Amino acid sequence: MAEEHRKVMEVLNGKRVTPPPVWLMRQAGRYLPEYRQTRAKAGSFLDLCYTPDLAVEVTLQPIRRYGFDAAILFSDILVIPDALHRNVRFEEGHGPRMDPIDADGIALLKADGVSGHLAPVIETVSRLRRELPVETTLLGFCGAPWTVATYMIAGHGTPDQAPARLFAYRYREAFERLLAFLADVSADYLVAQIDAGADAVQIFDSWAGVLGEEEFARFAVEPVRRMIASVRARRPSAKVIAFAKGAGLQLRNYRQATGADAIGLDWTLPVSFAAELQKEGPVQGNLDPMRVVAGGAAMEGGIDRILDVLGNGPLIFNLGHGITPDARPDHVAALVARVRGER
Repeated sequence: MAEEHRKVMEVLNGKRVTPPPVWLMRQAGRYLPEYRQTRAKAGSFLDLCYTPDLAVEVTLQPIRRYGFDAAILFSDILVIPDALHRNVRFEEGHGPRMDPIDADGIALLKADGVSGHLAPVIETVSRLRRELPVETTLLGFCGAPWTVATYMIAGHGTPDQAPARLFAYRYREAFERLLAFLADVSADYLVAQIDAGADAVQIFDSWAGVLGEEEFARFAVEPVRRMIASVRARRPSAKVIAFAKGAGLQLRNYRQATGADAIGLDWTLPVSFAAELQKEGPVQGNLDPMRVVAGGAAMEGGIDRILDVLGNGPLIFNLGHGITPDARPDHVAALVARVRGER
């Protein structure tokens, strides 16, 4: 089956598909018992990301269980700073940690060895394309430069990314150098994923919502535009989904400014505004993950509202952020059935 007959790819080409294709961010994760069993074998979380046998297995688990229309590579946005020798580790109960970077450290960054470090991830992509059902779209991904930079500056996640925002004000030149460097390294990484078999890629800007108008243009839009332009210069037919979580009204010109084919929408975005954005091209989203935890009428009503408003245009049904560990697998099954009209 040619890729244009994969439903997600049809939508990314601007077509309306009824019922819309569905996949969920973090669909391979802790809510699934089979994931927890595989994770226990891996040792560290990064070992899970860098061991193709295990990464392929956890990527395939939700496809076997639910038949999602897309599989997304199991990895993490922080493999890029890990490949840059920032001593990334995941501490139980604390999340990601790494050595904070300063202006002098930014000046010393080099891309040497990054592709070799990430070779196991690329192998995972290649194996997934061979093992996935032919009708299933394979998505690669990476973090957006702004979001990755926030972790690199602070050395950990923070509630409002104040360390990165303050650094950007104090050391604008160094910060923009970091964003440009990350854009170039990440574009190379996405091209490698596409060459290994990814049908399309998604750029996660999970912390875009903390930026003001000027900062959003400089730190969220410009680096993503640079990335997409670099990918397209080498792979002109590449399809890209850009997800700027929390960006709100700043999404109005985001597609045109970045060159993204589709834009991901978080659950706080009104569906009426989503319908405006959909007039310009495909959208993806945007059910509140808590509705999946709640299940029942709360979940069904949220699904129906999105389908009623966005189902007549190019839509990839998804959550407005990643599925949470406390979601019940049977609720996810009910979600897929309702989106597909099997209720």
